[in-house]
Amino acid sequence: MDKTTLRNKVREALSNMSAATYREQSFAIARKVLQEPYIIEANTIGITISNKPEVDTIHLIEALWKLGKTVAVPKCNAKTREMSFYAIESFAQLETVYMHLREPIPEISEFVDANEMDIILVPGVVFDTQGYRIGYGGGYYDRYVLHYKKGKLMSVLFDEQLYEQVPIETHDYPVDLIITPTKRIDCEAQRGAK
Repeated sequence: MDKTTLRNKVREALSNMSAATYREQSFAIARKVLQEPYIIEANTIGITISNKPEVDTIHLIEALWKLGKTVAVPKCNAKTREMSFYAIESFAQLETVYMHLREPIPEISEFVDANEMDIILVPGVVFDTQGYRIGYGGGYYDRYVLHYKKGKLMSVLFDEQLYEQVPIETHDYPVDLIITPTKRIDCEAQRGAK
């Protein structure tokens, strides 16, 4: 299956998920993330503000704040297709931009360099067990992580988003770890086993 077909198939499956299932599974993922050693040891965590049907990250961010973590969220530049991360301590530091995305307001948020983040949670639509992903088509993360040398790349997703294999292009950059409601996949180990 090509990327567009897979992306559409998974988006349809997610849109059919009931509100109760969405909530329960998002909470299950958040609980697992908060027990993850990489998260426990991290000081600064990069994470997107979710938009349904993505795994809900709002409660996860609130839990990370309670643990004293620095939470950095991305601001995208649609013209250059680049993004920057800014630390937020409150959702009041966000504004709604194109496509109903919520992003930090740079004037009231502190810029965070890529290599200040101990772990970055990378969004996407479809993933495989080796950590390769089909994103939303903008290529923001593939470009951004080229400059990220410090820590781990992790993704949180519903089981419906996980496939055995996705089409890979030369510029695609895999994540190191995947958390779903039922699985913890060490993608580095999976890639090493191939």
